[in-house]
Amino acid sequence: MRIVYHLGAHCTDDERLLRCLLKNRQVLGAQGIVVPGPARYRSLLRDTAITLKGQAANRDTQALVLEQIMEEDGAERLVLSWDNFLSFPQWVLKDRLYPAAAERVRAFTQIFPEIDAEFHLAIRNPASFLPDLFAKQRDKSFEQFMDGIDPQDLHWSEVVEDVLKNNPGVPLTVWCDEDTPLIWPEVLRVVSGHAEGTVLEDSDDLLHHIMSPEGVARMNAYLETHPVQTIAQRRRIVSAFLDKFALPDRVEMELDVPGWTEKMVTTLTANYHADVARIRAMPGVTFLSA
Repeated sequence: MRIVYHLGAHCTDDERLLRCLLKNRQVLGAQGIVVPGPARYRSLLRDTAITLKGQAANRDTQALVLEQIMEEDGAERLVLSWDNFLSFPQWVLKDRLYPAAAERVRAFTQIFPEIDAEFHLAIRNPASFLPDLFAKQRDKSFEQFMDGIDPQDLHWSEVVEDVLKNNPGVPLTVWCDEDTPLIWPEVLRVVSGHAEGTVLEDSDDLLHHIMSPEGVARMNAYLETHPVQTIAQRRRIVSAFLDKFALPDRVEMELDVPGWTEKMVTTLTANYHADVARIRAMPGVTFLSA
């Protein structure tokens, strides 16, 4: 068995991936892919990790935890998704992005030290990520939230590097949240591991969220009469329809952050692109790109 950890991050997925996989549990289950409901494991894993204090669980503990997570007798893949695997929202920023991510992820995997693991992570441009993350805070001004941190000093590559270093040999798949509408079928497949040709219900839910109903209808009609032959072809078609029918309030960044200028946003975006290039080049990382 292999345990698949979808790590989030915050403000990227809004649990859309988990909802889709849960809706297709029967189809996935027939392929040995188990997707338990989050109530079965989130608090359980958190409490178990706290009890273990970073130590590896013995076989009795592993069996007990698995028994509470799974109703099935066995599985090829067990998919667990939680954006708080890396951190709770209030602790995402402390001198840097997700300073405790590597330690937390290691603690969770130590609950099942004898089971192969793999990680999946979406990252996002700090220019839009930070304002959305701030919206999850309570009783803080934006200045208190940033706590003197220069947003230009925040790098996802540091998070990725730490996770890889503290979990040697564990494969990590990364993608940009901004690319998700174009690569969503690939994201679903790489996380779940379902067989090629598997049809998942509501797999176009993301496009329904960001594209007008007319656009979705026209795109689906086009795809019915022009079946795609390759992943690249599908991406070109989706991109063309998004250009024409995307809902502006769902896809455009409208930032109103105290002290941030247009130049600041441009700089953060350029830094993010450079950071993505660094992550792509890291050994142990599989990068999904549009």
